[in-house]
Amino acid sequence: MKIQSVETFLLESPLETPFAWSQGSAEKRTALICKITTDDGLVGWGEGGGSPSQTVIHDIFAPLLLGEDPGNINRLWHKMFGSIHNDNQTGGFGGGALSGVDIALWDIAGKSSGKSVAALLGGAVREKVPVYATGLYYREDEGYAKLKEEAVSYVEAGYKGMKTKIGGLSVKDDVERVRTIRNAIGDDLFLMVDANKAYNVSTAIDIGNRLADLDIHWFEEPLVANDVEGYREVKAGQPLTLAGGEVWYNRFEARDFLARRALDIAQPDVRFIGGITEFRNVAAMANAMGIQVNPHVWGSAIMISASISLASTFPPCPYARIPRPYEQEVVMEFDQTPNPMRNELASIAFEQSGGLVEVPRGPGLGLEIDESSVKRFCVRQMISRSK
Repeated sequence: MKIQSVETFLLESPLETPFAWSQGSAEKRTALICKITTDDGLVGWGEGGGSPSQTVIHDIFAPLLLGEDPGNINRLWHKMFGSIHNDNQTGGFGGGALSGVDIALWDIAGKSSGKSVAALLGGAVREKVPVYATGLYYREDEGYAKLKEEAVSYVEAGYKGMKTKIGGLSVKDDVERVRTIRNAIGDDLFLMVDANKAYNVSTAIDIGNRLADLDIHWFEEPLVANDVEGYREVKAGQPLTLAGGEVWYNRFEARDFLARRALDIAQPDVRFIGGITEFRNVAAMANAMGIQVNPHVWGSAIMISASISLASTFPPCPYARIPRPYEQEVVMEFDQTPNPMRNELASIAFEQSGGLVEVPRGPGLGLEIDESSVKRFCVRQMISRSK
């Protein structure tokens, strides 16, 4: 079996109601989808970083992939990684490109063997993965009526936790906004806050201390992504559990955060970290240091499946007789913001029940991709074929 073609599709879908966070706003949802086809007709699907990663896949990676055996995932991964790592091009667009290809190769491996990705990774530790609702973004909302309604809807849907945004308002106003959510959902649910890199060290410490009486389970991404020492200062200067890592692009970028214990919770994103292959490496590093891994997920059904498959194999951290979600058990982000590509691209529209999502059991990612939907959302397609 040989790789015959590599195709990528940049997808876009406009939103009827935009929403915002500290660093920007969303008027549309986007995704970069990778399709790898073999000479015997097997097709693997992956998802990677944004638009520039598409060029990396075709200009740098495709010549290394075409004509190769897709089952040699490790060898192909290191060929691709080596082609950009030594020139310090692995981060950003490079990591996003590598992720899209890697996930597609795992999908092919599963389909060719008849095994799920979780089975290929050694088997699931749990049949269902705990998830929390991500939503509660900034939008026009007089008196926070819509915010409270949304928060209560997650309680009624059975979620055990949810995450909101901070950093888009003044410290005082954001604290009051979070307090509004806490009052709406009560004291029994987990509530997390995400600043999306909005603060400097002193402001992050300030708001962390102000939020302390609202029982915030973790404080996500307070600072710019690569400020290891800054994260250590924030961790020491306020009482909230510190989380981050969604824009790590390989294990080397994660290494210093983990080794220096700059974070309490690591949140790699399978679209950026280097795919399933590298996510597994980072998760093992974190587990060895007693650092919980809770995957960051904000994409299509492809990355949701890959993330659930990975999360199903992570051991409790630490081991416990009855491991609990949010404490010893992994808990995965479950985006609830509008995204047609999440619900219309694949045969499975993942649903939660009681704060749990079932692990895909079909071969590979366990998905059938609707190629008519891919074409409907596609704004730029690129293809590389064997000669």
